[in-house]
Amino acid sequence: MPRAPRAVPSWLAHPLRWQRLPVPWAAVLRGALCAGPLLAAGVATGHPAAGVLAGLGSMLAGVNDRPGTRRRGIVHIGLPALASALGMLMGATLQTVGAGWWVVPALFAVGFVSGAGSVAGPVRSNAGMQMLASTILGAGMPLSGAPWLKALYLLAGCLWLLLLRLVFHPPRPVGGPLSGERAAVATVFDALADALEAVGGPGAEAARRRLTAALDRADEALRLRRLLRRRPRAEERLLTERLAAGTALCEASVALLWEAQPLPDRVAEGPRRFADALRTGRAPGRLPAPETSSPARGAFDRALLDAAVVFARTEPVDAAGADGGPAAISGATTQEPSPVRRLPSALHRMIAPLGSRTRRGRSVLAPAGRDYGLRVGLCIAVSAAAALALRAEHWYWLPATVTFLVKPDLGPLFSRTVNRFAGTVAGVLVFAAAGALLDGWWWPALIAGAGGALLPFATRHFALQTVAITLMVLSFVHVSGDPQAALERIVDTSAACAIVLVVGHLPQLADPRRRIGQRVTAALRATGAYLGEVLKTEPGHDRGERLVLRREAYRVLGEARAAAETAAAELVAARGRNPDWLTVVTAAERIVDAATACAVRLDHGARRPTRQEARRLSEALTAMADALEDPGRPGPPALAAQIPPVPGCATLTDVAAELEHLRGFAGAA
Repeated sequence: MPRAPRAVPSWLAHPLRWQRLPVPWAAVLRGALCAGPLLAAGVATGHPAAGVLAGLGSMLAGVNDRPGTRRRGIVHIGLPALASALGMLMGATLQTVGAGWWVVPALFAVGFVSGAGSVAGPVRSNAGMQMLASTILGAGMPLSGAPWLKALYLLAGCLWLLLLRLVFHPPRPVGGPLSGERAAVATVFDALADALEAVGGPGAEAARRRLTAALDRADEALRLRRLLRRRPRAEERLLTERLAAGTALCEASVALLWEAQPLPDRVAEGPRRFADALRTGRAPGRLPAPETSSPARGAFDRALLDAAVVFARTEPVDAAGADGGPAAISGATTQEPSPVRRLPSALHRMIAPLGSRTRRGRSVLAPAGRDYGLRVGLCIAVSAAAALALRAEHWYWLPATVTFLVKPDLGPLFSRTVNRFAGTVAGVLVFAAAGALLDGWWWPALIAGAGGALLPFATRHFALQTVAITLMVLSFVHVSGDPQAALERIVDTSAACAIVLVVGHLPQLADPRRRIGQRVTAALRATGAYLGEVLKTEPGHDRGERLVLRREAYRVLGEARAAAETAAAELVAARGRNPDWLTVVTAAERIVDAATACAVRLDHGARRPTRQEARRLSEALTAMADALEDPGRPGPPALAAQIPPVPGCATLTDVAAELEHLRGFAGAA
């Protein structure tokens, strides 16, 4: 009997993965108008150093030029821009002392801070990475000018792209200052419709995760809007209420996903109509007739009715209506308070920053932050020492390359090193071919402009992104007076990849337990907090806190899943001694799903669990989080036999079953 073909290991298949994304034409235009024109302006006016630094700043900002609202662009581009300018100021100040071995401990310190900041979220992680890169380039690149002037030129290049971001923004069907936020909320309803269409199919859980991601982006968009405007306008408050209506629909849809019974196509028509109404400004029109075949379906249709009332209004509810008065939802026929009735206060809490539990998990002083910092700092220090020993005049090439490889939150090391090498070779060959065919002072600026235009499209694959960055960097170096850097770039990239693979996979630095266990533990604690709130909430109680905790649980679970997927594609020798982190995260996600379904059933009259049953469930999650955090502690007790089925709320039994399934993995940790 022939053997079945063995599956390709994930660490070997990961370098070939390609993201399918729409072409961001506005970002392509911005990229073409940044590095190339800035470099050309500097050379044409006799200030090549200024052109190089401004082009470098626009390149670093272009890496963060991702789709989203204008305010999202201000934060995601502006914060790393400030960090880059600070790094250039520090690096240029170090250069005034002269190259020497003292650079190694200095870069180790900056690398440690940069790596430790990786646990604080993607924006601060990118800011730390670009601060480290600009510090290395400022300390090594032979460019004239005072340190503060170099930092100013770099910041000017970043701000030029940010200005273009505010000018060249994708047009929306509906204009006005809230077009981006409105589109983000519309995406939530689209993702909700996709999830409803996937109910009962194999893609249901993936659809729920996409729905969660859409909610995160909409939350962020409205939160940034609120931070930059102290008194929200009426249209902004109305959009907040519509997002809250979508949140209530999402809670009911999770219960439908848990029931796993395929739904008629017309169920998804309501969210589709709401999304279209947000994009066009028209009324959503007639909605499907309600149906109460199950508690989850009844909850969904009631939430759909509440959402229809919100979309029918052109002004937000007043303070009295927000507190559940008669002006809240005139058309609602429910007997208990609707989730939309208390929306302004509930949504304000829901889109507030994460709670203290999550902030502690993100602390740069936590074990994961220290490990991240040690991994980055050690790789940077080793690469800087090797570069000083081999090629002191261009030592900055090596550690600068390592900077974009070693960050532990950006992807598996092996995959990034393979793609970095392949992209560098391709970029060097293209640049060499352009240099052989073109002549004059202008052609490096042309190549830099082409790389800038390619950069937004290149987010699909790290090798393609490396090609774009290599073209731009070689253009900068050529103008700064080093036309022979192309071959050295390949040699230094090869050395950097070798250093990252060796140092980055040292046992202490590559152990997934410390890097992923911390996030999984935070996810389990957030899940336990949400489950506890569900089980103690009484009928008629304000469910705003429950919505907050559910959103936080899904948000932290999303971070844990991203870390687990990265770990699954890592090339590590200790893989067999660690639990299957993806399975642990999936089980935790199913617990939150089951708890949401349980909350819907309890709201519709199911018998509430006794305090003893609720305490056992919450304590079991806490015990599992403790077991993952400290393997020396005893695992949680068996629960399936201790919690009998609850009449009218089978999801509580489902929660216990998922806890029992998770208990084995927590014990294995």
